[in-house]
Amino acid sequence: MPLIASRSSQQNYHDEARLIPRPKRSTPEAISHRGAHDTLPENSIPAFLRALELGAQGIELDVHATQDGKVVVHHDPVVRGRRILKKKSRAIADLSARDLESFPLADGIQIPSLDEVLEAVRQRAIVYVEIKAPNIELLVVRCIRESSATCAVHSFDHRAVKNVKSIFPAIRTGVLESERQVDPVASLLETRAGDLWQQADYIDEELVRSAHSLNARVVAWTSNDPRQWKTLNALGVDAICTDRIGELAAFSW
Repeated sequence: MPLIASRSSQQNYHDEARLIPRPKRSTPEAISHRGAHDTLPENSIPAFLRALELGAQGIELDVHATQDGKVVVHHDPVVRGRRILKKKSRAIADLSARDLESFPLADGIQIPSLDEVLEAVRQRAIVYVEIKAPNIELLVVRCIRESSATCAVHSFDHRAVKNVKSIFPAIRTGVLESERQVDPVASLLETRAGDLWQQADYIDEELVRSAHSLNARVVAWTSNDPRQWKTLNALGVDAICTDRIGELAAFSW
């Protein structure tokens, strides 16, 4: 069977039988990175709701799980106290959901559970859930399946992505890449993921073409430069994850 080689290498990666034509897309989907956190705590329900008001089509967030199995939305694996407890940090995995209430993000703003966020967002945007902790895939899938929200799951831990896909084949999954791989879509084939979350500076024409040939999408993260947005759009990326969601949502392409 003939093989298709990449533009910049004589190595052959994918046989023609695996390549699927991809439908055309318009402008990149606008994904809010941890919500509108310029004036609100990141990964908080107020920040997510503000991002929706600004026109976000997608909400990207991070999850861990407490000791008693509650999936919570937080970037770091530890939480730090405020005021008197400011210098003290505790691992989320060592705390119960009730314990976590002692570590608010701000006055009147608690670390939300994934259930609470999905209930708040509902069908107003796609919720992109990044798994940050090991061995919580089943808990995450359970939250998603019990909600009415439209969700996708991605992670730097490609084993977690593969596991989620085996647990819940119908869900859209994505692999996170912080560098440019020689074969940019090998991880897609290995995990059966549909989204390639590529660090924006490493996206090029070959990468986009290779992902699209597998009917996968390219999500650029985290891009905050309008000049780069134009470049990414010209390359054909399908979505841009940004900290500047209001500007991206209103961007004149």
